[in-house]
Amino acid sequence: MLPESISSPTSIHSFDFDPEPDLHPLYPSTPHIAVHLSSHSGLNPDQKAELVRHSLSRACVFAEISVLQYLSSDSQAQSYLDLSSRDDDGVGLVSLTIHGFGSDSERDVEREECVRLLVAQGADLGPDKAGWTPLHHAALLSPPSLISFLMTHGCSPFDVTRRNLTALDIVTAHSIMPGRADVALLLEEAMRGEGWTGGKMEQKRRQFDELMKRKGKQQVLREDVGRILGIPSRWWGSDSQNPFSDSDSEEDQDDDDGAIYTPPADYTSMLVFSPFALPGIFESLITNYPPSFRDAQPANVLYMLARFACLTCDHNWLEDFMLGATEAIEDCFFNHPEDITCLVFWLYNTTVWLHLMQCDNSISEACEMLGSLELIEETINSVFVFIIRLAERKIDEFLDAALLDYQSLGSEFESVQFESEWSFLRSLTGKKKNATVTPNSTLKAASSPTSHQPPSPGRAASPSLSASSSRGFSSFTSTFSRNRAGSSTTPLQSIFPDTPPPPSPNELTSYLTALHTLLTLSEINPALTTQLWSQVMYWTSCELFNRIITRKKYLCRSRAVQIGMNLSVLEEWVGQMGLPRGVQSHFAPVRDLLNWLQCLSSITEFSDLVATIQTMKNINPLQMRRAVRDYKYEVNEGRMTEECVQYLTQLQKDWERHRVKLGVEALRKEMGERERDREGSVSSFATDSADHSGQGSSISASSSSDVIAAQEAIDLLFDRGTDKSSWEPVQPPKVLGELLDSRYMLPLVFPSNPRMLGALPGNSLRDDDDKRSNASDSRSASRSSVGAMPWRAKNRKLRNLGSGALKWVDGAASASRWGRPVVEEEDGDPAGENGDPAGEDGEHPDKLQVDINFTPLTRKRSGKVKGRPSLQTGETTPVVQRT
Repeated sequence: MLPESISSPTSIHSFDFDPEPDLHPLYPSTPHIAVHLSSHSGLNPDQKAELVRHSLSRACVFAEISVLQYLSSDSQAQSYLDLSSRDDDGVGLVSLTIHGFGSDSERDVEREECVRLLVAQGADLGPDKAGWTPLHHAALLSPPSLISFLMTHGCSPFDVTRRNLTALDIVTAHSIMPGRADVALLLEEAMRGEGWTGGKMEQKRRQFDELMKRKGKQQVLREDVGRILGIPSRWWGSDSQNPFSDSDSEEDQDDDDGAIYTPPADYTSMLVFSPFALPGIFESLITNYPPSFRDAQPANVLYMLARFACLTCDHNWLEDFMLGATEAIEDCFFNHPEDITCLVFWLYNTTVWLHLMQCDNSISEACEMLGSLELIEETINSVFVFIIRLAERKIDEFLDAALLDYQSLGSEFESVQFESEWSFLRSLTGKKKNATVTPNSTLKAASSPTSHQPPSPGRAASPSLSASSSRGFSSFTSTFSRNRAGSSTTPLQSIFPDTPPPPSPNELTSYLTALHTLLTLSEINPALTTQLWSQVMYWTSCELFNRIITRKKYLCRSRAVQIGMNLSVLEEWVGQMGLPRGVQSHFAPVRDLLNWLQCLSSITEFSDLVATIQTMKNINPLQMRRAVRDYKYEVNEGRMTEECVQYLTQLQKDWERHRVKLGVEALRKEMGERERDREGSVSSFATDSADHSGQGSSISASSSSDVIAAQEAIDLLFDRGTDKSSWEPVQPPKVLGELLDSRYMLPLVFPSNPRMLGALPGNSLRDDDDKRSNASDSRSASRSSVGAMPWRAKNRKLRNLGSGALKWVDGAASASRWGRPVVEEEDGDPAGENGDPAGEDGEHPDKLQVDINFTPLTRKRSGKVKGRPSLQTGETTPVVQRT
């Protein structure tokens, strides 16, 4: 029998089997919403409100513009429509609609219309819980047209998030997001229109952009320098490996605190060694050390080793260390004379080493007394000479082709014909050219006297150049306007069309620019760089002068004009690199010789000759007479009168007598000095001085007044209030013969203030890239030669050593233990009885204190000398010959 509750008919009708209405459809449609919102649907008001809320949210997500239009226009739906609704994160309907941009690009137009409809119906544009407004979301996702619409309908570009970021900050950050540059420009212009001048993020973004541009330019610059000089890319290293990155190079550390240069006398600023370990240290730290860009670690390690020897040991330890270190450094670049990276690396490190040694007041006096600083100066001088010789050898490859033979006005000079070549050219041209030259004139040209003899009285008058510049140039211009059909020979260019063009002066300056850029990027002291180019330009001037005056093909006015134009390219380069004008003053003899060649044939009056000679103070009568004697006269070119030639001959004889007189005085002076040296006691220091003077680049080779003037000139370069154009290099000895001495080495002078040895080149190299790229802009070149020499001081980076540096001193395996704290092996509490990590004296136990035993150093040298001087007496090129 069934229970009463089941068997009763009334209990069956109490269950409702009708389905529940779908209030959360996945894709709500207009008919579905209309049916459920009707009065006979049976839904209560809460259910209808839930349906409308869900449908509105789904319509915003899927950009169903028809659903939104129905909900906003239907009378039944409007009563339940809430345009201020938000989700759990506080994201409103407008922001929810904007989130769909980019997911379905085909519906972006409908989505933008949905946003416009919501805003028109009064949807809430307030921020969410993170402070993001619809404009912040639109800046990331929507097109610029919608961003402009939002800014004109209640969204401000100045609204910030909880992290104080505007919509522009979100789009730009450190760099503009890809594809959003137009949005960033729109927001920026809208903010600037309301008085905005840039915020913190904008400033950071600009700084970041400038940094990236600078790094990009520097990368291109390094690639160009490496390609021209043959430098491997690994030498530059990476920014993460380079301790001297660009971010640090912007800071000028011009600090006068003496503690920077003289650290306390404890083992934290020393590296302990034993004499038996020195060969291994030198092998790992110098011989086998891989040169890298801006790596001062060898200099810092050598300084700390020298400090330990000077403060805790006797003078024998210091001398053994200094002699061995300088010998190992010299062996390193003697074995790699063609490796510019090795030479620049050790020039930088030896300069930093000398800077640290001289600036440390606790050891500088003792090192100076023992001559240790002189050893470093000799090493710097040696590697300095090696770089100069390397540059000279490269310039020598371009000298003839790029400066002497290159003709930028080649078409103009093709018509120039010389008297000595006239009969030869006539035989090649044939009879068809005889119409331009009469037989009588041909015979006269063939039987004319040599070029250095005056014209005979019976010779027919020929057009000549007067002393005035106007007539001289007009006659010279007429040379170019002659008929160019003087030769019927086929040009070589037409026979060999694939022949490469001859090198131009710009190819030479490209190499010089690459080398100067390498020196600047490697942070070589600007005073050393200036003196290096002064020596290189002096050698170039001497070689140019000697080759012009000894080769007759260059002793003519047409070649003089062309060589002068080529030389101007080199002079402009000096200004473009920001070097002092005194560097190009070495070209004065060449300029005077070229001017003499251009005007000597136009001098017909004795007064003009005297006036011209007085203006040319850099060439002597022997050189003038040599140029007149071997001069190549052009056809119909004027000649110097007999009176002028006799006057030059008399000047030559007087000058030769003056040479003999000066030679006798110099010989007597040398004999007197030898006699005094024989009478006095010869010390080891005098022996070293004699060896050093044989280099030709020592300051002792100059007079005391020249030394003082050179020292003052170098010191003035570091005076920020002094114009660098006033700097003048040390002048070489006066030339008494016909040829200049290209083997003479100008003295290498160091700043009197040892702190200036740590000076770095200024930032003008990076700022003036565009200016120097235009080599033809002579005005910019002249401007760059004016003003103070750019330099900066960065002392904080010096002497910074990590535990990794010890692998070059102690070995890699032994160096690993220095990176861990020292554990006390003795019994007792290493931290102290009370657990205080500090000792009794209040110092940290990791900082090893020591009672320094200052050993008094004797003023007497130990008699040790360097195993090999940098240059032997009479030697001119250390790379070629090594003893």
